[in-house]
Amino acid sequence: MTDRVSDISSPIGLIAGGGVLPFAVADSLVARGIKPVFFALKGVCDPEKVSQFQHHWIAVGQIGKVARLLRAENCRDLAFIGTLIRPALSEIRLDWGTVRVMGHVLAAFRGGDDHLLSGVGRILERDGFRMVGIKDIAPDLLMPAGCLTRKTPDQSATADIAKGLDVLRALSPFDIGQAVVVIDGHVVGVEGIEGTDALLARIAQLRAEGRIRAKTARGVLVKAPKNGQDLRYDLPTLGPRTIENAAAAGLAGMAVVAGNTLVAEPQALVGAADASSLFVVGLPA
Repeated sequence: MTDRVSDISSPIGLIAGGGVLPFAVADSLVARGIKPVFFALKGVCDPEKVSQFQHHWIAVGQIGKVARLLRAENCRDLAFIGTLIRPALSEIRLDWGTVRVMGHVLAAFRGGDDHLLSGVGRILERDGFRMVGIKDIAPDLLMPAGCLTRKTPDQSATADIAKGLDVLRALSPFDIGQAVVVIDGHVVGVEGIEGTDALLARIAQLRAEGRIRAKTARGVLVKAPKNGQDLRYDLPTLGPRTIENAAAAGLAGMAVVAGNTLVAEPQALVGAADASSLFVVGLPA
């Protein structure tokens, strides 16, 4: 957690993509007396849920419009939250604010997703805003250390976790993904652009095709942020759907880095894991 958590201003702007996480963050802010203002991405953010909050609709690439609206709403601090499929440059809705900084936009698109988000964040910071992360604004959503579930990892799973962390550290410089699946010491899947849920669906399919012959209730999903990653952007996230997909993939459980992983629905996640006899472990940072 940064030292800025006590210095968050109200209202705060939430540039919101898909999923439940933006609304979990908003609820956390409201509970602490901080007003969230949504800048919801068209076609991505849930229109029914966002209607419960002060909000504006924006398209990807409307940097000038976002800056104007942030100033109108008196938002100094802002955060990127939620899922977003990386757009092609041809899909960006250019406004004059974007054209003015087009060189910086092009530079942001040359890297991976983390590079893209941090690049756009730097553009907004040049306009006088301050990018903050969920670690700053909703620390109650961070994964705690230790095992959250009745089931705990056995010796085999512990070894798989260690190997998974080694793999993620080795892949970190290439900005490929934040998750890997290891079964009985074998790396059977690495997260790519498709995301964690699709990775787990691929493992389930490989089992169904007989390509993975290990018994079910074996293997671990390991998630961790990349080395040197700006932790204000794109932290690994867990939710009940992750549990359902891990169970369908025949895994024993999952391990993530405590304090650097988001859990949007912790009670539902633990309940789903216990019902499926999976373990969920928060690893020391």
